[in-house]
Amino acid sequence: MITGLHHISLKCGTSEEFDNAKAFYIDLLGFSKVREWPEGIMIDFGNGMLEIFCNGAGIKKKGALRHIAFATDNVDEIVNKVKKSGYEVFIEPNDIVIKSEPELHARMAFCFGPLGEEIEFFQEC
Repeated sequence: MITGLHHISLKCGTSEEFDNAKAFYIDLLGFSKVREWPEGIMIDFGNGMLEIFCNGAGIKKKGALRHIAFATDNVDEIVNKVKKSGYEVFIEPNDIVIKSEPELHARMAFCFGPLGEEIEFFQEC
């Protein structure tokens, strides 16, 4: 039976991209390294992990994964930190209402990560 999300896998094309991804997720966002091996790393983000590989060909421009959404208690603070580190924020922090039943009020923003992945910072209000 499914018990939850274990990890999301990302793939790097170069060792420089791999180092940049580790710095972004560990140093900038504060996630913790679980384990590392020569071609990859697993990084804990609280209720799941990122698995990042750097082992050759296989990167596609766009796949089925649209974005990764990380829960936060302060969208504006994390966006300022990301911007100061030189990453592009392509949707600035803003308040949204998802017209669901019940309605969901949230604050969100998007940036591009070190591998071009789209990252959403999501704060339920």
